[in-house]
Amino acid sequence: MAVIVPVYNSVILPQSMLYLQTESYRQVTKKEPAVGDKVILLAAKKELTPDSYSEDDFYELGVSGSIVEVNASGYVAIRTEHRVSVESLVINDDGTLSADTIIRKNETEDITPEELSKKLSGVKNALLKTVSSFQWGPAAKSWIMQWKSLGEVMGAMNQWLSLTPEEKYDLLAEDSRKARAERIEKIIYEYTATMDVTNEAKNAQEDDNQKAYREQAIRKQMEYLQKELDEMHPENVDDIRKMEKRVQESGMNEEARKEADKVLSRLKTEGANSPEYGNLYNYLDFMTSVSWKKERMRKIDIDEAEKILNEDHYGLKKVKERILQQIAVMDLNKKQSGSILLFVGAPGTGKTSIGRSIAKALHRKYVRVALGGVRDEADIRGHRRTYIGAMPGRIMDGIQKAGTSNPVMVLDEVDKLGASYNGDPASALLEVLDPEQNNTFTDHYMNVPYDLSDVLFIATANTLDSIPAPLLDRMEVIEFPGYSPSEKFQIAKRHLLPKAEKKMGIKDTQIEITDEAIRTLIESYTMEGGVRGLKKRFDTLCRAAAVEIAKGRKDKLVITEKELEKYLDMKPIRHDHVTETKKPGIVTGLAWTQAGGEILFIESLMTKGSGRTIITGQLGDVMKESVQIAISLVKSMFPEKAEMFEKNDLHIHVPEGAVKKDGPSAGITLTTAIASLVTGKAVSPEFGMTGEVSLRGNVMPIGGLPEKLMAAQRAGVKTVFIPEDNKDDLKDVAEEVKEKLNIVPVREVSDVLKAVGILK
Repeated sequence: MAVIVPVYNSVILPQSMLYLQTESYRQVTKKEPAVGDKVILLAAKKELTPDSYSEDDFYELGVSGSIVEVNASGYVAIRTEHRVSVESLVINDDGTLSADTIIRKNETEDITPEELSKKLSGVKNALLKTVSSFQWGPAAKSWIMQWKSLGEVMGAMNQWLSLTPEEKYDLLAEDSRKARAERIEKIIYEYTATMDVTNEAKNAQEDDNQKAYREQAIRKQMEYLQKELDEMHPENVDDIRKMEKRVQESGMNEEARKEADKVLSRLKTEGANSPEYGNLYNYLDFMTSVSWKKERMRKIDIDEAEKILNEDHYGLKKVKERILQQIAVMDLNKKQSGSILLFVGAPGTGKTSIGRSIAKALHRKYVRVALGGVRDEADIRGHRRTYIGAMPGRIMDGIQKAGTSNPVMVLDEVDKLGASYNGDPASALLEVLDPEQNNTFTDHYMNVPYDLSDVLFIATANTLDSIPAPLLDRMEVIEFPGYSPSEKFQIAKRHLLPKAEKKMGIKDTQIEITDEAIRTLIESYTMEGGVRGLKKRFDTLCRAAAVEIAKGRKDKLVITEKELEKYLDMKPIRHDHVTETKKPGIVTGLAWTQAGGEILFIESLMTKGSGRTIITGQLGDVMKESVQIAISLVKSMFPEKAEMFEKNDLHIHVPEGAVKKDGPSAGITLTTAIASLVTGKAVSPEFGMTGEVSLRGNVMPIGGLPEKLMAAQRAGVKTVFIPEDNKDDLKDVAEEVKEKLNIVPVREVSDVLKAVGILK
């Protein structure tokens, strides 16, 4: 009785050979193979184990055969004979199969033996031609020559053919011998064609590789010879070879070197006449001029740094202390560390110039990046090289100009950054100023990361209002207060006048400006928190002296207070001063501007009307809200005067109507002015006040106190009311200002009204 042997994913055809592993044969038949044993090869629909057989898992056709060899190397050779149909299939308890089969006799004999022989010969010749190009070809030829039928060809080629199990079974199920032969012929020819193409591609690739290796060897030899020639005749070295040497000596990191080598290769290929040559050369020129070397942290002399800061800048005590703290931390850590500093203050207070002093104290290069008016993200990150006129961003441009990887970089006017359809440069700065990210900053023009972690960034701004919160969060704000008159006097004597003399080419013995004239310049010819306007006045005076000296009229020009108007060709600037007369409804307030502090008068008036409130003087939304709060407070504090508001129109005016005014700090002044108006009790102009008020009557803190108090002292105010919560800010106010003012901290509006005589 024949043994049933399940076979999966194999070509089983009559009159062919099939090889099975001996162990697999034992597993499915539970018998030892022996030469002469009859077997039925049954095609399985999927890969199975004996314990998972079912009748539906097998096709209805199989092939009969007999074992012709049991190989010692572990294989059983089976010679197939006829196709058989399975009449019934039984799964035995031990997992083996039993079946009733009959020989399938409906095979169509529609091809002659001569035609079969011809097809077999063609298939064998195709295979012989294919294997001849492989190393194992001779061994395969003798194997191929032994095949005596197309079935043997398919059986032997089974493992190398990309046929599905279903396609392999379809060959067995084909009743037409001619159709089966043609399908086998097609399968073998497709296989040989695929192998030929693959082999040709492989050989072509090997040829290309050999050519590339040869070319590389020749190039190396040429480079060696060219190097010797260049050393013998350096005057004949062309731009490309010079650039190649610069790239080699640049010290770039691995990623940057790969990009530079790629561009250098293109530069050589394109040639000097290519339209791309200039762009490629400019890129390499920039990459090789940027410092890739990580600078060693030098020892910092704190005493020397403090001396340099004091020599270059007068005053700014708190600012200098904070800068020295930053320098000390860097010295102890031996690396760039600490917060990004943001200097905020009025123009001319020394924010930018102190950055130069910091670079001098640290013995580093100084570079300034102007950000005012920048509206394009590419100004920070650079342009991609695909654009015409592409260039690096301002950050990397500054690094290149500094010639070092650790300069002191001042980002000037960060509050003047804008946004447009070209992106938001303020957001691009987030990566630059983040110590956790800027060690891999990628400029679009360079297209490779650059380490900015050693750069000491210092930003400057006039105000914080326009700086986005995420960017502001990256930095530590250091306020630059306005200078007091005495500080301006010392700055003028020590710095501004000597610099103006040097600039105009005159000696200090050729001009003399009296101390009274300098004080008058400060008080009457400038109106600012810084000293920029004062510097311009000294430049003007020194130019006048240069004319007199050049014409030989005078050897020395002495300028007194009376002659200022003549040489400056301008009238003194008018500052508001308190008046001697007092009138109900008019109160002196204090204001902060970018040019420093100023006083302003809040004027109020009632006229017959229907209870309207008229506000003039270009007040902003916040200040208009302060007016409404002040009116409500006065109505609640003086209920008996409520009828006045119903039968009259209240007009509130802040003089200098052409100047926009906004902010909550005029709340206390507005409340006092309206209270003075409705009670008819005048407030002395010598009382000044500043503070935001709430509907509860509380006086809340404000900003810009030092500048406001300086303005009050200059205008002749004697007593100033400030919020109780601003008491700590008095330490930032110059002693000379505090000595001349009676500063009264208050917590509630009623405290102010009592102090000025409105309430008892």
